[in-house]
Amino acid sequence: MNSTAEQSATQSSPHPQKTLTLELTTPVDDHRPVYIVGNFNGWTVDDAQYKMQRASKGRFVYTFSNQITLPQPLLYKYIRGGWENKELDAFGNTTENRQLKIPKGLVVDNVPRWSNYGLTFNPAFLPKIEVVDKAFFIPQLKKNRRVVALLPYNYHTQPQKRYPVLYLHDAQNLFDDKAPYGNWGIDKKLAVLAEKGMGDVIIIAIDHGGAGRIGEFLPPVNNRKLGKSEGRKYIKFIAETLKKYIDEKFRTLPTRHHTGVGGSSMGGLITIYAGLMYPSVFGRLMIFSPSLWAMRNVAFNTIKFFQPNLTKIYAYAGGLEGANMVPNIEHFQQNIKNQGFDDTKVVFKKAIDPHGLHNERRWGEEFPKAVEWLFFS
Repeated sequence: MNSTAEQSATQSSPHPQKTLTLELTTPVDDHRPVYIVGNFNGWTVDDAQYKMQRASKGRFVYTFSNQITLPQPLLYKYIRGGWENKELDAFGNTTENRQLKIPKGLVVDNVPRWSNYGLTFNPAFLPKIEVVDKAFFIPQLKKNRRVVALLPYNYHTQPQKRYPVLYLHDAQNLFDDKAPYGNWGIDKKLAVLAEKGMGDVIIIAIDHGGAGRIGEFLPPVNNRKLGKSEGRKYIKFIAETLKKYIDEKFRTLPTRHHTGVGGSSMGGLITIYAGLMYPSVFGRLMIFSPSLWAMRNVAFNTIKFFQPNLTKIYAYAGGLEGANMVPNIEHFQQNIKNQGFDDTKVVFKKAIDPHGLHNERRWGEEFPKAVEWLFFS
């Protein structure tokens, strides 16, 4: 998620500039002033000395005085008055500080999106959240579970339209602001996608089983430390029971090309298993930080029996999640390639963040990128 600015000397001058000029472009220009804040002014907001000049609509320029000694490296951000109106990336995520090791020359930056009085999304585009069933019966496990649907914001105003579906595990951690470990904020991310014209997807979120979560997300494997595996039954429930119900209840596009499944950690692991065991059902896999340590050999060996139609796989891993997380993702990708699956069979998108942590917030940042790539590219 680094946002290091590109730095280049102006072409018109034969010598590098001694001063620093920042040029900002943004598609969102509502005539509010834009300021630069950073370690050069103690991160002071609304500082008139560092107000940018509007050169044209959506284009701002500022040249630092050559009388000022700028710190090296220079850290900075763009804001519109206060921190409640700060720069965001295209998916509504907070960006890291921009950085210039040598602050001179011309630097051209772009801000695709801004927070608006603290909001990173437009509430008008929030999905409609409907509880499918507070206690949906899972015949394969003989248990009940809450299932929730997040429908496109305009689902009820377009009665003829049908939508792809993404099934997600761990519903408690996806949009509940009271979740003990934080949440992905998928409702807000879906609003951002909808505003970009990429909100035509139904999310079906399934609660995890609490104390039984690991067992339900564990594919068949002999691992006494992890307990009894019920992953086969859990995935059979989604593929054969829940999907049928959802396709009857909502206006879905039921084919495998429009059906995905996804999750993180143990949820990422069971997602791999779902794709390998039910390639005729799931053609889109969203795999975040999978716990391949729990069944590494089983997952890789199962690929030998994997005969998919065109399948898209988005696999994310963070460099700070443990020494094996990134290598396991790379090994997983290589094993698929070793089976001879080219882009006519499996399209694999590997997303690696060297600074990524193993937590809900980071998965929420990756979520809209994965949805866009899996369903709209």
